[in-house]
Amino acid sequence: MKLTTQILLSLVATLISIQALAQSNPRFEMMVYLKAQPNFARVNMVVDRAYKMKAMYTDLVANARQTQAPIWQALQQRGYQYQSFYINNSILVRNADAQLATELQRHPAVRKVSYNTPFRMKPIGNVREATPPAINGVEQSLIAIKADQVWAMNVQGQGIVVAGQDTGVQWDHPALVRQYRGNTGRGVLHDYNWHDAIHKQTSRNTRNRCGYSSKVPCDDGGHGTHTIATVAGSDGANNRIGVAPAARWIACRNMDDGVGTVATYTECFQFFFAPYPFGGDPQKDGKTEYAPHVMNNSWGCTRSEGCTGDEFSEILKVMYQAGIMVVASAGNEGPGCSTIADPPANHSQLTFSVGATNNSMKIASFSSRGPSALDAAVGPDIVAPGVNIRSAVPGNGYQSMSGTSMSGPHIVGVVALLWSANKNYVGRIAETAAVLTKTAKPLTGGDNCGDLAGNAIPNNTYGYGFVDVLAAVKAATQVRR
Repeated sequence: MKLTTQILLSLVATLISIQALAQSNPRFEMMVYLKAQPNFARVNMVVDRAYKMKAMYTDLVANARQTQAPIWQALQQRGYQYQSFYINNSILVRNADAQLATELQRHPAVRKVSYNTPFRMKPIGNVREATPPAINGVEQSLIAIKADQVWAMNVQGQGIVVAGQDTGVQWDHPALVRQYRGNTGRGVLHDYNWHDAIHKQTSRNTRNRCGYSSKVPCDDGGHGTHTIATVAGSDGANNRIGVAPAARWIACRNMDDGVGTVATYTECFQFFFAPYPFGGDPQKDGKTEYAPHVMNNSWGCTRSEGCTGDEFSEILKVMYQAGIMVVASAGNEGPGCSTIADPPANHSQLTFSVGATNNSMKIASFSSRGPSALDAAVGPDIVAPGVNIRSAVPGNGYQSMSGTSMSGPHIVGVVALLWSANKNYVGRIAETAAVLTKTAKPLTGGDNCGDLAGNAIPNNTYGYGFVDVLAAVKAATQVRR
């Protein structure tokens, strides 16, 4: 099925869903997506990344203000509460009804409307495989991808900022406190380094221990601390758990005790593009110079949540053009084919998707397979360890978890190492992806998915294969630019 046809069918399904939702709940949250997007032609040829991102920010904000203003006025006059997003020119209406949904869908400036329904992240069932012991404090998954051999080259992620939007982070965990960008060494500054997109209770079924709009990084689920620590965690002693332990990290909470919405994900993307201080206006106070280099996304937005396909397409285009690499976990819906179903991982051209294996490079049964259900492209791009991965959890402890949520952070750390080794690759997403896939260990087997045989390279089980960060860094440092 072609993408355009799929989106048209999704629009019809969304309207039907909104009408059905309105019958049981006359007031609901709704996302409104406008058609107009800025033309970045004037900045696309700019080499200087800092200048380019500032110009993109200016154009994005101007476009949103100009095209959303008439809708803001109408919403204000009729007493609707709303929140504006410039990153993809969209509006969250908090107390929408079926009449407003119908009116806005017919508005000439509106591309589509969809509901903003909370959805709980699915846990992975118990994976019966022993957690391998660390060797000299280095986790086996890091040895498997050869991260420790890259560290021996004095490449540990220096100068690279990584980001994670997830359930939050325990910022002062012993394995994370030194790497937190808000920790200046002279004090702690959370502005520009942390954002909480959870402003109210998202679902009746949540048990939020962090409150709302938290000024201080907090993790109400444990998942976020675990994932960002796999990227950059290390206590400097017996818990060397992160791929890039010298990288700095920032974070955004996009889930309320594991429950997220399209709007909370969008708000975190917007914060990462141009971080702003607590209580600041993202359209006035954003500073692109504080944006991360690469970001982890160990989550997926399901159809039940309101994601029918293209909710994040404009955001991902902005991130790609800005040179912020978006790494996405492929999903845990395997072993069937075409189970890379949810954004952001299903946007094959704009994200780098990651499947999960054990440390012996055998695909995990839960790891989602390609082709992408959105664009029919090969997926995942690559695989990394994702079975019984030991990492940090709130309470200053450590725990093993399984899922592509665990494999994705390994690749974020790998990108940090590669970009630290050769700064000429920073922001060059296509070139980075090419190095990673070219140097991966080819793996075959499994089912034939889509038009690809299981023994093809790439294939829809392993992609291009198992990541080899040592080979990637060597390839990147041998190329003169």
